[in-house]
Amino acid sequence: MERNFRALVSFILVMFVFAGCAKWGLNIFSDTDEVNLGMQLDQEIRKNPKDYPVYSGDPSVKNYIINNIFNQILNSPEIKKRNVYKYQLELIQDDNTLNAFATPGGFVYVYTGILKYLDSETALAGVLAHEIAHAERRHATQNLTSYYGISMLASLVLGENPSELAQIAANLLSSLTFLANSRTFEDEADDYSIKYLRSTRFYPGGVKFFFEKMRDDKLIDSQPSKVKTFLSTHPDPIDRINTAEARLRNLGIPIKDYKSNDPDIFRNSYQINIKSKLR
Repeated sequence: MERNFRALVSFILVMFVFAGCAKWGLNIFSDTDEVNLGMQLDQEIRKNPKDYPVYSGDPSVKNYIINNIFNQILNSPEIKKRNVYKYQLELIQDDNTLNAFATPGGFVYVYTGILKYLDSETALAGVLAHEIAHAERRHATQNLTSYYGISMLASLVLGENPSELAQIAANLLSSLTFLANSRTFEDEADDYSIKYLRSTRFYPGGVKFFFEKMRDDKLIDSQPSKVKTFLSTHPDPIDRINTAEARLRNLGIPIKDYKSNDPDIFRNSYQINIKSKLR
């Protein structure tokens, strides 16, 4: 039974990291299920330091991000499950990965690679708000329900079909099965990132700053190892920039880019409190 459960947790974790999105449909998971899944996955992450080395550097970095960015986003009135989900943030020590991901129940993980790459608090706020949106909108468990179907998923959860579960886990470890359905939920998470940031001190369009910087650094075309996985599992970054700017215009919000030095970008504080302290 324990082996079967660990296989289920492993398979779900792979899905959360590499994808995130399926067509809208039923979701057999309750909010309590979401939290329990997230807690189990968090335990698995911490048991696997080879693939997910938890950050052990200057603790003030994590504390600053939580207190000054993460929690401020969670105070947005658009966040509906702040008292339902177990929102928490963890940093993963991997300077070669430009990514972040969320698991059910409000567990958000950010790689040091993307922290070192970004250059403002607003850029990071855009990323974090996007990941919070994945949790709030329950994208991962919608994806699970949609992909496997209710009857098959129920048998997997109940441990009635361990051989099938093991095969699914093996397949997910070797391929990016869920990519075909990623665009809808990624786009929705971008949209909600803007909605969340509107009530914070951050410029609402921070979600596009990461893509703008990648574009200008020629990372989108060359796809080096740092971003190859990210680009292969997410919609086109240029489309996301354009869509975000269209949404900002519709809301009457001026268009700014990642190079802006306006006060609501918080470039200097990011350098002092986060970037300069990462080793």
